[in-house]
Amino acid sequence: MDTTEAHSVSERVLQVLVTVARHGRPIAAREIAAQTSLPLSTVYRHLVPLKKWGLVQEHAHEALYEPGPVGVQLAWGFDHNSHLVTQAREEIEALVQRTGETVGLLVAANGQVVCLDMHESEQSLRCSFAKGRAHPLVHGASAKALLSFLPQATRESLIGRQLTGQPVAQERLVAQVEEIRKQRYAVSESEVDFGVWGVSAPVFAAKERLEGTITLMAPAVRVAQRHEELIRLTVAAAERISNRLQYF
Repeated sequence: MDTTEAHSVSERVLQVLVTVARHGRPIAAREIAAQTSLPLSTVYRHLVPLKKWGLVQEHAHEALYEPGPVGVQLAWGFDHNSHLVTQAREEIEALVQRTGETVGLLVAANGQVVCLDMHESEQSLRCSFAKGRAHPLVHGASAKALLSFLPQATRESLIGRQLTGQPVAQERLVAQVEEIRKQRYAVSESEVDFGVWGVSAPVFAAKERLEGTITLMAPAVRVAQRHEELIRLTVAAAERISNRLQYF
């Protein structure tokens, strides 16, 4: 097997692994094949080493696959060693305490927005964002705050791919991106979860390298008179996190 072929095989194995990880519940091999456009026989072949190394496990009572125990070790190591998580945690906790609302830390990965950490307030909030969960990178404040500061070619490719056949939506999103880049935050209401208002401010490492975004989320009816305050506090927290990340 030459280098190019080996690289191709490893890419397909990672495709299978990422599909299992993203699904959010046990998934059948046929569904993995459908989502990855790989032959079913190839999916089964790649599942063998993933199961052997504990990255994927077969569901106890059904022919379904889910993340394996090594995933727990990876998650623990990420939580305890990620410079972004560790540098952001104190500011996020302080923002939750000051505003009384839920705040998440999110990043862009493989064309999606992924929640790395979520700090919930004592007040109730029904939200589909949860630690480890992913959503498309075109809807909601978190997605748009990240999308807006990705490299232009990546941004244009994602918009074209995720809004295929929707020229009006593409044009609207491009205009929103330009505005977000100017004001350094994004706001949305009911785009991902009905009745949920959110403000998201990006965080950067040295040389304006996008690291992620922090997003404050709350029921729209509860914060209708607090938008300016919550925007200001979220943007300020993101700036302080960015200052901490300048040395990384």
